Amino acid sequence: MIFEDLPTTPTAEELIDRAFSRAARAGRAKSGIEGQRSMLQTAANVLSDNLENVVTSWPDFSTVDPFYYELADAIVEVDEVRKSLSEVGWASKKTDEIKSEYQSRLRGDIETARKLRKQAFARLADVVEEVAEDLDRLNAARDELRVLPDIRPDEPTIVVAGFPNVGKSTFVNHVTNARHEIASYPFTTTRVGVGHLTREHIRYQLVDTPGLLDRDGTQNAIELQAESALTHAADCVLVFVDASEACGYPLDQQLALRDSVHERFDVPVLTVCTKADRSRDIEADHYLSVEDEEGIEELVGRAVDAVGYEPELP
Repeated sequence: MIFEDLPTTPTAEELIDRAFSRAARAGRAKSGIEGQRSMLQTAANVLSDNLENVVTSWPDFSTVDPFYYELADAIVEVDEVRKSLSEVGWASKKTDEIKSEYQSRLRGDIETARKLRKQAFARLADVVEEVAEDLDRLNAARDELRVLPDIRPDEPTIVVAGFPNVGKSTFVNHVTNARHEIASYPFTTTRVGVGHLTREHIRYQLVDTPGLLDRDGTQNAIELQAESALTHAADCVLVFVDASEACGYPLDQQLALRDSVHERFDVPVLTVCTKADRSRDIEADHYLSVEDEEGIEELVGRAVDAVGYEPELP
């Protein structure tokens, strides 16, 4: 996942302390004017390099897959992150400029050189403090994005939708040996399960979406954007419908949700009559009873066929 390895962003105070402490050590290694120049160069380089590293550690959002872009935008507002990255990039260049400006002035008597070096240090600190809020914003964004569900848009993906208690998680657990990963979206209580199965040497991911695709018309704006992001990853959607209504939701509401999913996803959508051992009182693409182990492998096969994934050959 592209945000998983984002490093911690240091605070402005941490950067300044780091730069000036290293500068002090560098100054002790030399004497006179050379000592002052060494201190300035060390402090400026530490700040410039660390600020640049903050910027380059982030991916270029213009090349980020639409799935992750929309998720990131829902959580942290990509434009705000970009603005902060731009400000930090400016600060990196500015510290270099201050170094160049003062290095040529550090000559003559030692007292004048020391005063100029201290003046340069003050300006370096001002530049870093000017982007303190941007550094904090980037670190907060990093903390939220690192825990996104690990859904990989480049893998063929089967999304499982439907109201609670219709058997989605039971099915995903069964076909993925109950070892699927569970992750929460940072902006909601929604928990998303991601399981994997392999057919014909191709790995497919099954995405179980409790709380995200089961509340037609009641999602908040952020959840709607997360759903929109999921449409970029889905290659097929299985809508589970419990015709027996043992799930606690009327059949007409379940079918209305199924129709809504048809409208929202531009991929094959299969209606799955789950708990078919209790009732088959709907017209469905497939009838399933995990309890009786009926139609499980057939459903996986139908989903794989609907995805129609063909790997690129070398």
